[in-house]
Order: sequence, then C-alpha cells, then structure tokens
Amino acid sequence: MTRANASTRRDFLFAGLGATFSGWPPWHRPKEIELAETRFRIVYNGRSARRYLWIHGDEQTAREVLEKHIVSHKGVAFFIESQTRDVPVGNGKIDPNRMFSRYGAAANLRSLNPTWSRAEVDEALDELDGGREKLLHTILPPDDGLLVALHNNTGYSVLSEKPIAERMSLKEPGNPHAFFLCTKAADYEVLAKSPYNVVLEQYVRAPDDGSLSRRAAARGVRYVNLEVRLGEADRQRQMLDWLEAHLG
Repeated sequence: MTRANASTRRDFLFAGLGATFSGWPPWHRPKEIELAETRFRIVYNGRSARRYLWIHGDEQTAREVLEKHIVSHKGVAFFIESQTRDVPVGNGKIDPNRMFSRYGAAANLRSLNPTWSRAEVDEALDELDGGREKLLHTILPPDDGLLVALHNNTGYSVLSEKPIAERMSLKEPGNPHAFFLCTKAADYEVLAKSPYNVVLEQYVRAPDDGSLSRRAAARGVRYVNLEVRLGEADRQRQMLDWLEAHLG
C-alpha cells in the first residue's frame, strides 16, 4: 500500500470516529491514531463516554495507573507510543501536549529547536495542522462525556496555576504536587468536595500554550487533568478512584 493510499484509508476511518466510534464493532475499531510522527495506542473497554489519556512518555507512573484502570473501568484510553517527554517532528522535537493549537505549537517548536529557521518551523506547523482535527475529533469525548488526562510531575504544582486559575481549593496545601485541574465549573464544585487540591481553568486569560486543557476549555469540553508526583502510583489511583465514584 502506498503512503498516499494509507493516508486516504486513515482519513476514511477517522472521519466517522468522534462521539460514536466506541460503538463500532470490535473488529472495526482502530487500534491507533497518529499526528505527524506521534502515535497513540487505543485501548477499549465497553461503551462509555469516558476518555482517558496518557501523553508524556517519561511519566511512567501515570501509564501504569491508567493501564490497570482501563481494565476495570469502561471507556477508551489513549497511550502515547513514546518513552520520552518530547516527540519527533521533522528533524526536531515538540512537547506532545503543546501541539493542540498552531499558536502554542509554534512557541514550543521555537523553544525546543532554537536553531530552526522560520521555514522549518512553518513546515512542522503545516504538518501538525494536517492531522490535528482528526486527533482532537477522536480523543475528545462526546457531549457530556469526560476526558481524564493522567500526568506526573517533579517540580510543577497547583501553585504554578495560581496566576491564571479562576478558582482554587487547597485541601492539601502541604502536597501541592497532587491536584485536579478541570475546565468546567460544575466538575470543580464536585471535585472541591474531595480531600484533594483542585483548580478551575474555564476561561483562561493568557496566551494559548497549545495544551489539551486549553483546547478542551475553548471547546466547552469536560476535561480533568490528574497530577501527582512521579512515582506516587498509590496516590494517583486513590484520586482517580475518587473521581470515578463522584464525577458522573
């Protein structure tokens, strides 16, 4: 099969995915989706409006937690096929959580590839533009569905979000590295009743950084980012279980 024919076939497959693809017969469900040179493995468990995402290859705690979680909880999980934080694009690299808008991707490409010419940046941006909507159409949940992204950190914390957060609940001020970030006020109200830190970012007044949380907020999508320190699998499982039990 030629590259052109393969691309055409992928276009056909993904054109109809979005909100209904979890209802496809198992033998028709795609096992992966890609954007530029970044590929995501897709794991299904029944039919559900829940979507899950692991997007940074160096955040192995989140991967382990999600792989176990999707076995016992209905939904669709997306796992990036990478072992590193950044992924290749052209002859350079990009943070995969900065490629969900052209503006944010441009800033990240210039930062990570300082020797690139403007033409090289534009070429990479055009490649990302060519597949971004298909990826978003597939990963984002149907109406009233929920997308949960699992992340790990070493220095990043809920306090990093304070300058742009609309609301913040600090139930564990001594552990700022474990928190929920959500894009819907109704979800914030529920999560704020948990024993964990929570931040709401629904109408961020800051430059677009290309992250999935910003894209979800801009499109009115329910999104929760679950952050814990790298290595704290038990904490991440506890927080994910609380979310599942209380966030309908």
